[in-house]
Amino acid sequence: MCSAPSSVASQVMAVPGFAAGAGARPRLDLRLVQRFLRIQKVCFPSWSSQNVLMFLTLLCVTLLEQLVIYQVGLIPSQYYGVLGNKDLAGFKALTFLAVVLIILNSTLKSFDQFTCKLLYVSWRKDLTEHLHHLYFRARVYYTLNVLQDDIDNPDQRISQDVERFCRQLSSMASKLIISPFTLTYYTYQCFKSTGWLGPVSIFGYFILGTMVNKTLMGPIVTKLVQQEKLEGDFRFKHMQIRVNAEPAAFYRAGHVEHMRTDRRLQRLLHTQRELMSKELWLYIGINTFDYLGSILSYVVIAIPIFSGIYGDLSPTELSTLVSKNAFVCIYLINCFTQLIDLSTTFSDVAGYTHRIGELQEALLDMSQKSEDCETPSESECDLNK
Repeated sequence: MCSAPSSVASQVMAVPGFAAGAGARPRLDLRLVQRFLRIQKVCFPSWSSQNVLMFLTLLCVTLLEQLVIYQVGLIPSQYYGVLGNKDLAGFKALTFLAVVLIILNSTLKSFDQFTCKLLYVSWRKDLTEHLHHLYFRARVYYTLNVLQDDIDNPDQRISQDVERFCRQLSSMASKLIISPFTLTYYTYQCFKSTGWLGPVSIFGYFILGTMVNKTLMGPIVTKLVQQEKLEGDFRFKHMQIRVNAEPAAFYRAGHVEHMRTDRRLQRLLHTQRELMSKELWLYIGINTFDYLGSILSYVVIAIPIFSGIYGDLSPTELSTLVSKNAFVCIYLINCFTQLIDLSTTFSDVAGYTHRIGELQEALLDMSQKSEDCETPSESECDLNK
């Protein structure tokens, strides 16, 4: 009687999802880029696909949104002018223009978010159906779950990791596609306002922040992949208990299964704590660069002022000019800090990319080996096996 619970538990432990799994440690390397591009071929199958059209629509919306943001950003400097000159008519006209631009900006930003959510749904549909096609082809699902144990929790990768990957990527989409345009335009405006010193200082600041964050992101990607594996193991353990509830109760295996399930939970929570500890340093780096960036913008503006370039301006004109130049420099720094702020999201996307890409590679390999089994009758495949 005592050996039966161990037998039930050993059968659970023998499931492929619980294998330790071998393979290269996930990193921010060329393999990540290759897997990401392979996934993007699924999300964007052709230039005329629906996803490409939505992506171009998102690009147009974000460009128009940036034009409106630029006009809104200049309004404070114009307020300094009309208030300094006590121009009531100009104040009324400027206030009306500000309200119109803010409403337009809010509408465009909402449509931007709506388009990103549509992309998320469409990406998830295409990527999941692609994996389903490979997974259920020539009984690959049987080979992957029963005969091989090198890919842990394929069900979790298809259902959960794909969803999180698409959600995180869609949240980054609008910021990533607009970054080249905003960086180019505000670099030019910053050069006009402060000379070469402004853009060079800001670019150097961003390069330093990128190097620091890349160093901090590497361990997070590895730990995230490990956490997702343990999440799948813990969930699969509960599924096995549900399926084997009757024999486990008959052989009074509840206490043994309780200890084994708690042990998996403890491993998962330990990994989550380690991940949080590594993310703490990344958060410190991100927040530090965010707040230092605001100071850097005023340092860049102060250099031409104290060097006497604007010495012939009146206080009102100088306030207007400082407000305008401050907006340009701060927004350029903000464009860079937004990219730095995406470090945590990018580390998540990198982790899910490795898990989905690893599954995709395994499914493609198994599908190619099983092409000769694709016949109307699955019984013929069984004979070949």
